[in-house]
Amino acid sequence: MIRVAAVGDIHMGPDSEGLLRPAFDTLPDCADLLLLAGDLTRHGTPEEARVVAREVRDLPVPVVAVLGNHDHHDEQPEKVTAILRDAGVTVLEGEGTVVECASGRLGIAGTKGFGGGFVGRSAGEFGEPVMKEFVRTTRRSADSLHAALKELDERDCTARVALTHFSPVADTLAGEPPEIHPFLGSYLLAEAIDTAGADLAVHGHAHLGSEHGMTAGGVRVRNVAQPVIRRAFNVYQLGAD
Repeated sequence: MIRVAAVGDIHMGPDSEGLLRPAFDTLPDCADLLLLAGDLTRHGTPEEARVVAREVRDLPVPVVAVLGNHDHHDEQPEKVTAILRDAGVTVLEGEGTVVECASGRLGIAGTKGFGGGFVGRSAGEFGEPVMKEFVRTTRRSADSLHAALKELDERDCTARVALTHFSPVADTLAGEPPEIHPFLGSYLLAEAIDTAGADLAVHGHAHLGSEHGMTAGGVRVRNVAQPVIRRAFNVYQLGAD
């Protein structure tokens, strides 16, 4: 079985440096890799990104990440990405990667995602240009996730994971005010996951949400925002009965 450690919304800054490293150093004992589901920084500054980079540099397991909305706030996501990649992190946005594990090959398709809401209560590509662009941003993200998952299906992967920051389902938003659900995720991400296929979907962003959910197609969804899981990371097993 492949053991996947995951956490999101760690929101690191200079005053939290070193907080997670002791737990991350134990990863080889319990996991084959670490997934970071966005909002790694508080405001998306290069200074904060360097704190995250030092937290995960030279870890004994591969680290794969997507950015979150906080990582875009300072409007320097390219710098944040470059700093993390320099520390050895694989940062995905509409792409896929394959990690060789002792028990098989794990494919990870990643994108930040965006909002828009869920079936029956979602925004549409209609009206003002800014509204159309809001929904099209999510659709482009979902399309890239679909393409990355399909590409991984052709690379002899033992299992595939969809890694996003925004949620693909409403299940894992239970606990969040319903009024803000459209800003926490979109059903378009779930449609991409179901039509392309995956064994697990991992996201963050919903601090008051719930851990467990499922897409309409039966793919397990896990909200790994740190305020939800209340630990340095959770571990999920793929390939086990």
